[in-house]
Amino acid sequence: MKTRNLSRIALAVALAVPAIAAAESNFVTGAATATGANARLDFRIIIPSVLYLAVGTSNLPALTNNATVDQVDFGTIASPGGGAVAATSGPVNVAVRGNNGDISLTATHVGAGGLADGTGEFISMTTITGASGGGGIGHPTFVDNGTSAAVTVTPNVGTKITNRTDTWTFTYANATIPAAGTYGTSANQGRVTYTATMP
Repeated sequence: MKTRNLSRIALAVALAVPAIAAAESNFVTGAATATGANARLDFRIIIPSVLYLAVGTSNLPALTNNATVDQVDFGTIASPGGGAVAATSGPVNVAVRGNNGDISLTATHVGAGGLADGTGEFISMTTITGASGGGGIGHPTFVDNGTSAAVTVTPNVGTKITNRTDTWTFTYANATIPAAGTYGTSANQGRVTYTATMP
């Protein structure tokens, strides 16, 4: 009699509990106290691959888009051909964020001859060099009308996380005397596009 009543109670309880899709359950009984019922859950979190690059003005730490294109300016060269000069606009901020290992960084220039003055004269992009301020983001070597060889930015947080900020300083070799004029700006082949890629 007791067994029959217990079975009816178990059936009533089972029917009263709402059905849960794909839920594990474990029903046990005991002569006095029922113990040892177990049910399990599997947890999952999916993290997408993320990549962020900021050169110049950035939105750090917000990691949002910013359409501002800054200008590296050498101003008027006091002694043309007189040796290397630093950009008068000062250091450029740079930030790289990623979560899937090494990041490759390249610089692409479009325009044969380098920086143009609009009258057919040019200053080669190869006469301008960029240097890291020590934050672990090396600067690619410029080429005229093409894409530089990649530099590698390595993770600095664990094995795959990159979270680096740095500054780049720029130097113009100023080893020759070009024709008088204003060279570069976005209208005269002065724009460089940096690209970060990650596996």
